[in-house]
Amino acid sequence: MKIHKQGHKVILFIFIVYVVIVFSVFNYINNLIIPLLLVIIFSFFLLLIIWFFRVPRRVMTNDENLIYSPADGKIVVIEETREQEYFRDKRIQISVFMSPLNVHVNYYPISGTVDYFKYHEGKYLVAWHPKSSAENERAAVVLRNKKNISIMVRQIAGAVARRILTNAAEGDVVKQGEEMGFISFGSRVDILLPPGIKILTSLNSKVRGKKTVIARFE
Repeated sequence: MKIHKQGHKVILFIFIVYVVIVFSVFNYINNLIIPLLLVIIFSFFLLLIIWFFRVPRRVMTNDENLIYSPADGKIVVIEETREQEYFRDKRIQISVFMSPLNVHVNYYPISGTVDYFKYHEGKYLVAWHPKSSAENERAAVVLRNKKNISIMVRQIAGAVARRILTNAAEGDVVKQGEEMGFISFGSRVDILLPPGIKILTSLNSKVRGKKTVIARFE
């Protein structure tokens, strides 16, 4: 396991603050109980931040017929919807809710070409709110595979997440399982699939990015 580059500055800053506070407490408070309690609390907080930015090492088998989950979390939506930003037609939406304790890295669910990318500023509604897909800060990426089938992956910020990173530009050729981006402190990822696709997951299922197959091209 390694630490994501998005966490390096955050962890360094917190570590410096941690050292300053611990040094000050031990030098200016004679009662050892209070300093020890503070050390335990700040140590736990520092470890939690490091845990937030972890990047697990995962091995996957690439398969052009399969669609892998782009994120760790829980399936909170499987429904037919009308996608209004790019396709402007009916799509099957599968949404993965990422809690603050989940891995925050997002992965490309299929291999293909990036036909569309756009970042949208927006609100910070809780990620499970029905309007979060359209009103929250978000980034949309459309991927087209070799069979000329396109899907959209939409990163959505939530009430806690305040930073979306997307490693995508129109024209990029990407590989299934490569890092697509990062959402700090969890949120939600929507996958918009064409109708008639074979869904291989269910509501409330726990999924892992680039490990759990959520659908298959027919």
